[in-house]
Amino acid sequence: MENTQPQRKNYSSKNTDVVTLAKGKIQPQAIDLEEAVIGAMMIDKKGLDEVIDILSPKVFYKESHQKIFSAIFSLFEKTEPIDILTVSNELKLAGDLDKIGGDYYLVHLSQKVSTSAHIAYHSRILTQKHIQRELIRVSAEITKDAYDETIDVLELIDSSENKLFDITNGSFNKGAETAQSLVHQAIEKIQEMGNKEGLSGVPSGFKKLDQVTNGWHPADLVILAARPGMGKTAFVLSMAKNMAIKHNTPVAIFSLEMANIQLITRLISSETGISSEKLKKGNLADHEWQQLNTKVKALENAPIFIDDTPALSIFDLRAKCRRLKSQFDIKIIIIDYLQLMTAGGKGGNREQEISMISRNLKAIAKELNVPVIALSQLSRAVETRGGNKRPMLSDLRESGAIEQDADIVSFIYRPEYYGITEWEDGTPTDGQGELIIAKHRNGSLEDVRLKFIGAQITFADLDEDFAGGEFESSINDNISGDPNSAFVNPSNNDEFNPFDDSPF
Repeated sequence: MENTQPQRKNYSSKNTDVVTLAKGKIQPQAIDLEEAVIGAMMIDKKGLDEVIDILSPKVFYKESHQKIFSAIFSLFEKTEPIDILTVSNELKLAGDLDKIGGDYYLVHLSQKVSTSAHIAYHSRILTQKHIQRELIRVSAEITKDAYDETIDVLELIDSSENKLFDITNGSFNKGAETAQSLVHQAIEKIQEMGNKEGLSGVPSGFKKLDQVTNGWHPADLVILAARPGMGKTAFVLSMAKNMAIKHNTPVAIFSLEMANIQLITRLISSETGISSEKLKKGNLADHEWQQLNTKVKALENAPIFIDDTPALSIFDLRAKCRRLKSQFDIKIIIIDYLQLMTAGGKGGNREQEISMISRNLKAIAKELNVPVIALSQLSRAVETRGGNKRPMLSDLRESGAIEQDADIVSFIYRPEYYGITEWEDGTPTDGQGELIIAKHRNGSLEDVRLKFIGAQITFADLDEDFAGGEFESSINDNISGDPNSAFVNPSNNDEFNPFDDSPF
């Protein structure tokens, strides 16, 4: 008779793997090192000072170790002695002594080590284990959200990058800070300011402007607005050149209007003193080629990063900025210009889009702790207004949220553009512009006059001796008799060459 009973599987077969706990997945951890680090901190103050700034309670895997470290850190903040007795008392006051195993466990930890040698190395291993655990947690969250069809894919990408960026920078769900901690940070910043010629922010390279703003400050959103043709791009490029070449400050420029080659050509013109028009045509004399090859070297080595992606969305911008911050530690972000950005497919009218972009720019400034300078267009109301046509806050185009979100709102104004030949004080406006600071959340409202060099499409301080501007023009006048003609290298070798390094 045929056997119809189901055949049992032979789990003892040689071909079957035996499942044991050793094959299971356990989160990255190093309990022995945790015990050694905490024990070393309680027996040697030198070891504590070495690692207190690179550890946090979350770095420890075991909960009892988290509580003990919190007690140690609390004593450190209060500048009180740290040993078994003081830590035991601090845990008792917090109601955690019995939870960690009592005084017996503290004694056990202190006996694990006899010295604080290698405590920094052990602490870095604990930090690596913590980062691995965080990556596992974040990966699980991203995977879960990726299966959720209700979540917008752009928001998911932005959220995922934000979580990974937080891990990279060690800001794991940063919470509120105590007044004591913030006071110490403020004092350190004041001390640093004394070493930076009195500037607490990123210097613009324009003396009077830096006096008014004290430099561009981290986490600030700066709006620079003007009508077309006023020189918005010229101003920020002049500033970027000053920052990168004079102060070696890494600068990120996002150009939504002009190609990166056009921008770098303008920077070359500004740095070499050769007119932008000549560079476009490539019609350079021998001495100008020499000038170009010599002066451009400083620009080649400048930490300037230009991205000319058109119609950039706010989500793409945030991702690019995070990468630049991580790779090159950029200190300032420049966007040219705000109205050409998109909200990444979000619905709503244009005013709502601009409001969302403005809010996110401020969020990027805070997240990366760098100033963000965004150029903006002004409405046509400036052109129809009578008088001197000076811009005002109500001229900001498409959204009042720009004014609300910005820490500084400034305008570029060149009266010469409108045929106005004199300032209010009677001085000539020829070759000059003004930066009007209309809103300054943390400072005064002042107007800063600057020199505008049209041939190089650049700005400079009024008292700056700009070799490529008026000086070149005067040479042209003397040689050709025509101030508008291009400088021609004299055929006579004995003629004075203004671009020659030799004195004759």
